[in-house]
Amino acid sequence: MLGRHTLNKTLKLINRRYASQSMLSSTTDEKTGIATVALNKPPVNSLNLEFLNEFKTQIHQLQNDKARGMILTSSLQNVFCAGLDITEFYKPDLSRLAEFWTTVQETWLALYLTPFPTAAVINGHSPAGGCLLALSCDYRIMVGPKYTIGLNETKLGIVAPKWFQDSIVAVIGQRNAELSLIAGKMYSTEEALKIGLIDESVPDASRALEQGIKFLNNFQKISPWAFKMTKDISRQPTVQWLLENKQKDLDFVLQFMQSPNVQKGLGLYLQSLKK
Repeated sequence: MLGRHTLNKTLKLINRRYASQSMLSSTTDEKTGIATVALNKPPVNSLNLEFLNEFKTQIHQLQNDKARGMILTSSLQNVFCAGLDITEFYKPDLSRLAEFWTTVQETWLALYLTPFPTAAVINGHSPAGGCLLALSCDYRIMVGPKYTIGLNETKLGIVAPKWFQDSIVAVIGQRNAELSLIAGKMYSTEEALKIGLIDESVPDASRALEQGIKFLNNFQKISPWAFKMTKDISRQPTVQWLLENKQKDLDFVLQFMQSPNVQKGLGLYLQSLKK
């Protein structure tokens, strides 16, 4: 069995290996202007610093290219996105952790406030930060029935930040969100549809992609300016806290992640993954 230091070193080497390769695939339909962006970082699309930077850059590039819409999906089997890479938090280098968390903030803001409509095609499990990516899109289509989705941070012994929580409150309401967050609830596709966490459930990935494109095609005759202004007004309450408290949020994460109890829990979780 690997010791904690050896395991952590090994996982970070894996991260650097994938950082040297493209972790996204992106294609744009020249006729419609709709881009399909697929997360492609085996084995589970865990979001480390390099992956987030590539994803953020891709969003800005689509904005510069005046994309008319974006499908966000996964190239992997059975996983949409497993969320933030836990190795970024375990025995962290504080300067890298600060850069990582700042990039998490910036990537979320970029995705949440895209000037073009977005649809998440959730073709696999989507816990924690993966759920946040889906919540940040304008529409969510999920393949059923075997996959699950939710902000399950409490089950990992950590806490979803306020703006994670605000994101799910904006979608499913205060009471459903509170029950979900405190229990670290992972919802089946049927359960997620029932509470409004997703907008559609379909039986396979190809159908999900069709429905995502259908949703985005609704905006072909809508003024991009009108869309952007309406979206900004609607989402302003959710983003306002983070815009005003980015440093406070960062300071909390830096302090919280150095807690011995948190580090112990993360170490045990990483060991369980190895087993």
